[in-house]
Amino acid sequence: MYTGLLIILLPLIIGWLLPFRHPRLLHVVNRALSYMVYVILFFMGISLAFLDNLSSNLVRVFHTALICAVCILLCNLLALWLWEKRQPWQHNHRQEQLPSRLKMALDSLQLCAVVVLGFLLGLTQWPFLHHATAAGEYALMCLLLLVGIQLRGSGMTLRQIVINRRGMTIAAVVTLSALVGGMIAALVLGLPLKTGLALGSGMGWYSISGILMTEGFGPVLGSAAFFNDLIRELVAIILIPPLIQRHRTLALGISGATSMDFTLPVLQRAGGSEIVPAAIVHGFITSLLAPILIALFSG
Repeated sequence: MYTGLLIILLPLIIGWLLPFRHPRLLHVVNRALSYMVYVILFFMGISLAFLDNLSSNLVRVFHTALICAVCILLCNLLALWLWEKRQPWQHNHRQEQLPSRLKMALDSLQLCAVVVLGFLLGLTQWPFLHHATAAGEYALMCLLLLVGIQLRGSGMTLRQIVINRRGMTIAAVVTLSALVGGMIAALVLGLPLKTGLALGSGMGWYSISGILMTEGFGPVLGSAAFFNDLIRELVAIILIPPLIQRHRTLALGISGATSMDFTLPVLQRAGGSEIVPAAIVHGFITSLLAPILIALFSG
C-alpha cells in the first residue's frame, strides 16, 4: 500500500514544488497533460485486450460501471440536497446562454474512442504489446508530475482554500457520500468494501481513476472505474443547467473534480462568476484527494 501511495504522492509533490508560473509554460504543461491522458488510456485499452475470458469480462466491466455510477450519483445527490437544505446558497444570477452540451459530451466520448482503439490493437496479440502495462506505469508517473504542476499553476493558495468554506464543505460532502455510494455498490456487486471505496474515490476524474484502478485492481475494474466516472461527467453536463438556479450546491457537487476545468465554463455561464471560486476550490480538493484515496484503498 505504502509503495503505491509513494508512487502517487511523489510525482504530485515534485510537480507542486516546481516553480512554474509563466502562462506560456503552463499552457504547454496543460497540452502535454491532455496528450498524456490519451497515451495512458490507449495503453489501458491494450491491457484490456489481453484478459482471459474476454467476452464475459467486458460484460462485467459495463455492469460494474453502471451499478457504481447509479449508487455513487444517488448518494451524492441525496447528501448534497440535504446539505443545501441546511445551508442554502442565495444568489441573484440570471443564466446566460450555455455552450453546446452535445459538443462537450462528444469531447468526453473521444477518450472512449482512444480506449477502444487500444483494445482493437491489443486484439492482434503482437508480442511487444505485452509491455503496455509497464509503459502505462511510467506514463502514469509523468502524468501525475504534470498534474502537480497544473495544480500549483492554478494559483490556489492554502489561504484561499481555507477562506472559501462553501467549496471546502461541498468537496467534503461529495467525498464522503461518494465513498458511501462505493460501499453500497460493492455490497450489490459482491466486491470487497475496499474495492468499492476505491471505485467511489474517482470523483468523476475518469482519466486518472481508470489508470490508477488498473494499476491496483487490474484492467477489468480499471475500465469499470473509467466508465463509471465518465458517466458522472456526462450526467453533470446534462444536469448543471436545470439544477443550478434552484440547487447550486447539487450542480457544483455532481461536477466532482471536473469543476476546476472541464465543467467550469458551464458552471460559470449558468451560475455566474460568483460560483467560480467555490468551483475551483471544490475541484482542487477533489482532484487532490482522488489519486490519494484510490492509492490508499488499493493497498
